[in-house]
Amino acid sequence: MLIVALTGGIGSGKSTVGQIFEDLGAVVTDSDVLARNVVERGTPGFDQIVASFGDDVLKNGDLNRAALAEMVFKDPSKRTQLEHITHPLIRAAFAQIVQKSPSDSIIINQIPLLVESKHDYNFDHVITVSVSEELRRERLLKRGMSLSQINQRMATQSTDAQREAIADTVIRNDKSQADLLSEVEKVWEILQQKNKQKE
Repeated sequence: MLIVALTGGIGSGKSTVGQIFEDLGAVVTDSDVLARNVVERGTPGFDQIVASFGDDVLKNGDLNRAALAEMVFKDPSKRTQLEHITHPLIRAAFAQIVQKSPSDSIIINQIPLLVESKHDYNFDHVITVSVSEELRRERLLKRGMSLSQINQRMATQSTDAQREAIADTVIRNDKSQADLLSEVEKVWEILQQKNKQKE
């Protein structure tokens, strides 16, 4: 089994790369999805967040994610507080996926804040998707985000250089879809070889 981290800044195309890996046969999980699941109403994560942040983060009894995001992006200490609640729960959810997967799987975890989380996840291989900030901004504007939202998010994330420094493989996503597919397929071959060597 090979445990792989797939990271990249907002707007870099991580999800597209993850989808290609899934089509090629990888077990792909997304830390953002796990993060949402572990704080759904009725979970211990939900109770801990309400206990820490109060009813201001609720809307009709559910978590008001927009209000919570606004709160934590403005205040680094609140973001740290939230991460102390969610990170252990996300890691536990990921561990369950690993446990349930076939023993020869290549498991890819899309994890946007790999550098920022500073946790030892013990990945066998780290991939980062790199794109210029200019192109990322362009893509995010097309997705409907405002420039101030984009800048706020980018300011809280590591740079491509920081992500590349911890990566075993860098995928550049600034050309066509065909180029991206070809690059991901080459990386998939590397991962398969690495997985065979582990057996």
